[in-house]
Amino acid sequence: MGGRRVHPGKEASIGQSTESPNSDVSTDRPEVLRHLRDRRRAPFWLKLSASIVSALLVASLALAAILFLRLQGNIKTDDLNAALGGSTAPAADDNHDPIQILILGTDTRSGANSSYGSQADSSGNGNSDVMMLLNLSADRKNVSIVSFPRDLMVPFPGCKNPAGGNPIPAQDSIQLNSALALGGPGCTVATINAFTGLTIDHFMLADFTAVKDLTSALGGVEVCVSKAVKDPASGLDLPAGKSSISGDQALAFLRTRHAFGNAGDTDRIKAQQAFLASMTRKIKSEGTLTDLPKLYNIADIVTRNLTVDSGLASPTALITMAGRLKDIDLSQVAFVTVPSGEDPADTNRLILSEPAADQLFSAIKQDVSLTTPAKPSSTATASTSASASPSASSSSKAATTKAPAFDTSIQPVIVSNASGVTGRDQELLQSLSAAGYTNSVLGQVVADQPNTQILYGTGFADVAQSLATLYGIPSSALRSAPALSGVQLMIGQDFSSGTKYGKVVLPKDIVAETAGQPISCQEVNDLPR
Repeated sequence: MGGRRVHPGKEASIGQSTESPNSDVSTDRPEVLRHLRDRRRAPFWLKLSASIVSALLVASLALAAILFLRLQGNIKTDDLNAALGGSTAPAADDNHDPIQILILGTDTRSGANSSYGSQADSSGNGNSDVMMLLNLSADRKNVSIVSFPRDLMVPFPGCKNPAGGNPIPAQDSIQLNSALALGGPGCTVATINAFTGLTIDHFMLADFTAVKDLTSALGGVEVCVSKAVKDPASGLDLPAGKSSISGDQALAFLRTRHAFGNAGDTDRIKAQQAFLASMTRKIKSEGTLTDLPKLYNIADIVTRNLTVDSGLASPTALITMAGRLKDIDLSQVAFVTVPSGEDPADTNRLILSEPAADQLFSAIKQDVSLTTPAKPSSTATASTSASASPSASSSSKAATTKAPAFDTSIQPVIVSNASGVTGRDQELLQSLSAAGYTNSVLGQVVADQPNTQILYGTGFADVAQSLATLYGIPSSALRSAPALSGVQLMIGQDFSSGTKYGKVVLPKDIVAETAGQPISCQEVNDLPR
């Protein structure tokens, strides 16, 4: 009828379509099919890139797992506390609490250390060549490293036997470094806890090889000596002035006993502290704690030569602990030696110097910075009884303006030590006698308690208030005790040093140096050649 007829098998004219009603694209046109294939199939290069990325990701995860397992396999563990009674203190929260880590260096000649002598010199755990307590403050702004002399004579509380069987009995006195040989690192922890009143959270035990390998990995540590030194006993051989040392020379510098100062233990500690201060500066300046390849290499070295407690027995725990130290100001990294003096029973040994040692231990327990001491927070006013009488609640300021209206020399005062600091009651008894309370006596040993209290019997409220005024103890710490004939000063953990309540007392010049100070030179002795 005038229109063009379409024959079967022929192409339709414009305006007509042979595709199905629901199709949007003609499938009879080759160019359309080509474009359709382009949209539906990813290019080869994209597929290849995705495959490579996936393979690298899998390989990286596998490598990370292998490295982690390698580090994990390196770590050796031992019990944290070998005390006979066990530890009843709750575990510290490593994320928020102050943390104390006892770092021990052993002089054992077993295993990899056999080149430094025979097992007859020292085998098994060995003796402690180095004993340092690293204290990390709760706010992670301060670090103190407290050195314990190896020749220090201390009471031995007894320890569990690491080999099983009968426990190791208590002794009146042992040389502190021998606790490691007696009962392992956990026995050293128990011994230090016993005479300091601390509760150490972790330990790390390293050997000679650890020092050599670590200093080599760091590329050396700078030290300084006043003149050339050659010590045949340790092998130390250095020119005058500054040197960068690693390996055997670093070990010799840390171990020499005769080259420096008075050729004794305390001057060796000074050299060790100077070495660690220098190493801390280098690690900080080179960003080692944020450089993952370096940190892994160090972790590998350390874990191969380290024994730790179970709380640190994973690479993650060790690296996390390192991370907590990376941002600390070097001026707040303090090196301290436990106050000590010559032992009257043996001039080659040392004993604690009191009250200085107790003051140091008290400051550590109260988490006080040793470089910038501050008043510790006191909970006495919140937790003590409010049962004091009206006369006991009188103003301390008013009380200081006049002398007591009674004869201080006849007032019965009992001094009881609940501070956890050995000798603290004797210290305050002496101060009471000096203040005229000559009728004061020591009370029986009592369990530790957090807060200081002054208990008073009927008719002795004024005496109790006078003692509170003398020491600056808040009136809220006074409690009526009608059955008591006199006054009892119960010294709590919040008054564990000094003679002024709430004031932290540190021994004069307790900080030997900080990591923020310039390198210090060790005074060299004249040694036989």
